[in-house]
Amino acid sequence: MHTTPITAALLRGALDIEHTAHGLRPHRLPAWARAQCADDQLAMAEAQPSGVRLVFRTRATTIELDALRTSTAYVGAPPRPDGVYDLLVDGRPAGQAGATGGNVRVVDMTTGSVETRPGPVGTIRFAGLSEGPKDIEIWLPYNEATELVALRTDAAVEPAPDSGRKVWLHHGSSISHGSDAASPTSTWPARAASLGGVELINLGLGGSALLDPFTARTMRDTPADLISVKIGINIVNADLMRLRAFAPAVHGFLDTIREGHPATPLLVVSPLLCPIHEDTPGPSAPDFSNLAEGRLRFVAMGDPAERAAGKLTLNIIRDELSRLVTQRSADDPNLHYLDGRGLYGEQDFAELPLPDQLHPDAATHRRIGDRFAGLVFDGDGPFAASRQPAG
Repeated sequence: MHTTPITAALLRGALDIEHTAHGLRPHRLPAWARAQCADDQLAMAEAQPSGVRLVFRTRATTIELDALRTSTAYVGAPPRPDGVYDLLVDGRPAGQAGATGGNVRVVDMTTGSVETRPGPVGTIRFAGLSEGPKDIEIWLPYNEATELVALRTDAAVEPAPDSGRKVWLHHGSSISHGSDAASPTSTWPARAASLGGVELINLGLGGSALLDPFTARTMRDTPADLISVKIGINIVNADLMRLRAFAPAVHGFLDTIREGHPATPLLVVSPLLCPIHEDTPGPSAPDFSNLAEGRLRFVAMGDPAERAAGKLTLNIIRDELSRLVTQRSADDPNLHYLDGRGLYGEQDFAELPLPDQLHPDAATHRRIGDRFAGLVFDGDGPFAASRQPAG
């Protein structure tokens, strides 16, 4: 077997690489940005490599990847699904595998305590691949931090050539991060990117789409041909700001992105339907009453009457985002708006309800990705001019 050093040349979708005692840990925020926020939720989310993949060309029929995963477990809750590695050969699904061993990050939601229990490096193996030269993509789990330790193949490896596709940079909340999608290539942004024929950089950060200036600066400095920002749900369920602060924060976020991308198509997406927060402010809180049956749900803790004092709801945020984009687009013809209920609305909720009241399931991720591709990459959608055939 050939052992190939894992370097930045073999990685796509990561914005930084940390050298660890075991190997390489991909990050989705650069080190300087991580240093500006000590929030544990953000640290966990950005280190989970949603949209990050190993990409190379080889004649190999067997591929082995050693990796040290860090999964998350919640005290008293049923086990979380293990992370999945998706294999694509020449752009087509060709296998899935998981890693054994690994560290476990144990979170007690009632006390906020976190304990990390160490474990061994595991191996992900794909065998029986077709002979001859082919382009390989191994998409890393969206829900586990991953340290890449070693890559072994039964033939030589070389970096894959540039695909020539446009780069789509997307920022959003846990739904964009992946939430409860079936695998890394079936999160809604990954599916939409595949259908749209673009290369994805996913800055969906679970619980952390909070209009942070360092995220805007990261997007400003990241080369991209298409940019979208999905704003709202984390602002509400974190009860982070009031209406007076929200509009200037959105303006500042977009201004910063425009400093680096003055004419790039930029799409602002408002929240998907989330009934608990349509007219009820946050914060969101976990409801532990059905935990023994393996069900965790979230509830809205705010009072609708608090809207008069400037507390935010999803409907208020949609109105503000629509107004702001209309205002700005008079001087920015490449700025666009999409109401998130066009991706997931009332009829969708009736058919495919949110299992925990906040996050979609795997079938809903597929629907959202299909809808986004149809509304944004097809027809007269804001990204349609950049579409290339998938596959």
